[in-house]
Amino acid sequence: MKKLIFIRHGRAEEQGPGITDFERSLTIKGKVICREMAERLIEKEKDPGLIITSPAFRALETAFIFASEYGIDFEKIRIDSDLYYRDDMKHFMELLHTVSEQIETITVFGHNPSITEIPDRLCRDGCEFLTKTSIACISFQIRTWSELKTDTGKQEYLLKPVK
Repeated sequence: MKKLIFIRHGRAEEQGPGITDFERSLTIKGKVICREMAERLIEKEKDPGLIITSPAFRALETAFIFASEYGIDFEKIRIDSDLYYRDDMKHFMELLHTVSEQIETITVFGHNPSITEIPDRLCRDGCEFLTKTSIACISFQIRTWSELKTDTGKQEYLLKPVK
């Protein structure tokens, strides 16, 4: 069995003069909610597996907070620019083909609309919209990542922040 965990980045500051969308940082409240959600994920998953994140600062910060709560070295986080620049199903599937078959779980940090659209297409019953810092876990009855296909996953859980 293989498992994908999708996490949308936390609440970020508004884009203002002199700051690009790519550079936007998490707000203080966004960081607090990320820690709370990481604690909730730890209750469900002892190990997040391979962590892959968008390089955009708000996603990277979110991934760092989750990794920190798990005690994972930041150097073990994989950064993939396609999760920001080419964040569609085709490129996501190509990304999966670069992952070792020994890895059973991948946790992905990214942005909407793709961080909602991709799990929705992978689940046979669909997946709800992921609000900021929401977590969707999908399992697949497959042995290799190359076997993964749309509409074959089962949503194991969906965690959303308490407002």
